[in-house]
Amino acid sequence: MTVMTRIRALAGLAVAAGALAVSNAWAADLKVGFITSLSGPVSSLGIPYDKGIKAAQAYKSEVGGRKVQLIALDDASDPSTAARNARKLIEEDKVDVIIGTAGAPGSLAIAGVARETRTPLISIANADLPGEEGAWMVTLPQPAPLMMGAMVEKMKQAGVKTVAYIGYSDAWGDLVYDALNKAAPAAGIKVVSNERYARSDSSVAGQVLKIVALRPDAVITGASGTPGALPYLALTERGYKGKIYGMHSLINPDFIRVGGPSVDGLLAPTGPVVVAEQLPDTNPMKKIALDFRAAFQKANGAPPTDTFSAYSFDAWLIYLDAAQRVLSAPETPSASAPQGGAAASGAAQRRPTKAEPGTPQFRLALRDAIVSTRELVGTHSVYNFKPDNRYGSDDRSRVVVRLDKGQWKLVP
Repeated sequence: MTVMTRIRALAGLAVAAGALAVSNAWAADLKVGFITSLSGPVSSLGIPYDKGIKAAQAYKSEVGGRKVQLIALDDASDPSTAARNARKLIEEDKVDVIIGTAGAPGSLAIAGVARETRTPLISIANADLPGEEGAWMVTLPQPAPLMMGAMVEKMKQAGVKTVAYIGYSDAWGDLVYDALNKAAPAAGIKVVSNERYARSDSSVAGQVLKIVALRPDAVITGASGTPGALPYLALTERGYKGKIYGMHSLINPDFIRVGGPSVDGLLAPTGPVVVAEQLPDTNPMKKIALDFRAAFQKANGAPPTDTFSAYSFDAWLIYLDAAQRVLSAPETPSASAPQGGAAASGAAQRRPTKAEPGTPQFRLALRDAIVSTRELVGTHSVYNFKPDNRYGSDDRSRVVVRLDKGQWKLVP
């Protein structure tokens, strides 16, 4: 072999090695950041969210032949910690999307970081930011007006003329109250109170005394999880005999355990997943809801008993669907690629510059794919997002259930 031949052979090997290195870099794992509340007052929701994301990983942990790496952090029910976690995940761990967190205040805090860093956020708490402030987020829990519409309809059918409201003194409490105030008058129902309490409060006796004095036909709450049981316990202590309603944020085993007999008979709207086995076979969400239950059992060693874990699962499905579409998008030549020669036609020149994981281009493409999701069947909804609509749910995403001796029963 001549010296020139050896040089050519070594050059060929170098080109091949370079192409292989580029290929391996492009095949790097995808990274998802997950934030929830494993401690603090919102942990009764945050722990189910954590179990739901584990079920999602058990269901599917790759997309486009690439492994999906999950990096999870606890925000301790503190919005400022949630924001710091988001920044760490984005700037240090180089995740391409954030899924989280357990409470609306925390999700809104993350949304600010997501907007600043141009990183997609799939909110699993009911948080909404209009316009450009929410341009990098979508929200999975059904919007309060959609679910409140179902509750007001049931109130009207039951002959309710006056309803009292008590809810959290935060963004979720505001959302529910605003939805009630808009829906009730059209049904001939008067809202007679707007009482509030903090998620960390241990008593609502004062607020409930005011409500009972008004003698409303019904009471509805804008609360969630374990603290959501406080108003119903206080109403029972004061001898209230009227009708009780809630929102989908109460579908939680800890709420049932703490509320006990005081919450029996409660009517609430929820996603179809909660009563999957009671759904007709024609319901498009029945199959995936049952698949979720199987994956949850596999990952956690017990069946799901809440609604929140399924939102994490749906967030994972939405991410996988969007990532698949980004990764399978037509390739575009790299702007910095050298022109001409053998290398110009190699793998290095065909690498998709707009969709490489860990880059701003990939995050932008992923955001655009998420907000253009169409007819994606999840456990809670058939999701359809639009750039100017953060929620992806419609009427198919809600059913009404009654709490009957600790079990949720589908209401026709």
